[in-house]
Amino acid sequence: MPKTYTTISGDEWDVIAKEELGGERYTAVLMQANPDHIQTVIFPAGVVLTLPEITVPIPASLPPWRR
Repeated sequence: MPKTYTTISGDEWDVIAKEELGGERYTAVLMQANPDHIQTVIFPAGVVLTLPEITVPIPASLPPWRR
């Protein structure tokens, strides 16, 4: 079951991405996971958003004990 986030009044995409996904760089991914709300800029309270799973690839250049 995907994780969700319920907005509070005044939430914005970038703030939610930073606080829930770990960085503002995930704003576009968050928006793509919630196409029904794509036109929303500032959220009212009570909107349930799906939080996408963020996977970070492990660089092959790391030694085996750091992977």
